[in-house]
Amino acid sequence: MQARIADVETTATAFLIRGYSIRTITYWTFTVLLVFELAAGSLWNLLQIEWVRIQLNHLGYPLYYSYISGVWQIGGAVVIMAPGFRRLKEWAYAGAFFQFSGAVASHLLAGDFVPVSVWLTPLVFTTFVIVSWALRPAERRLPSAGLVPEARPLTWAVPMGVLLLLFVISYLTLPWVNVTFHKRARDLGWIAR
Repeated sequence: MQARIADVETTATAFLIRGYSIRTITYWTFTVLLVFELAAGSLWNLLQIEWVRIQLNHLGYPLYYSYISGVWQIGGAVVIMAPGFRRLKEWAYAGAFFQFSGAVASHLLAGDFVPVSVWLTPLVFTTFVIVSWALRPAERRLPSAGLVPEARPLTWAVPMGVLLLLFVISYLTLPWVNVTFHKRARDLGWIAR
């Protein structure tokens, strides 16, 4: 009986070790691919290679956006790979998610349905971000990342009410804001008189 219990314990331990190894290998595979894409994208953006210039022009983004994106991409790549910086890692993952999901949305909203690779490629990298973030080891997570959000109705009602009120105020002031800023843009020479 003792031998049988020892066999079960050994099997269970081997199973846990194997599961941990698969999770670790999967995490690092997706993380390295994600960081490679962030680093390569950063280099492409900072050098403003022809592909980047064509894409930005096609999507209606200004060319200087490539410098902004390039700097943030290399920063995100460094933070995701470096040990420590748990809170900064959360921001880096969020930024990478916005970068790639924004690329998908930009292409689809521009009508780029074919070829599929134009929007499918950033969608694949969005998936890499999610997998890397979800599988990251405990030492790369915020200690409070697993806490359940507050669920009491009044806890959510007040901030959501304030947000709704701000949207209403924003909507009601829109005609005045539009006229004011249109005049300012005309005075600055951004639009024709």
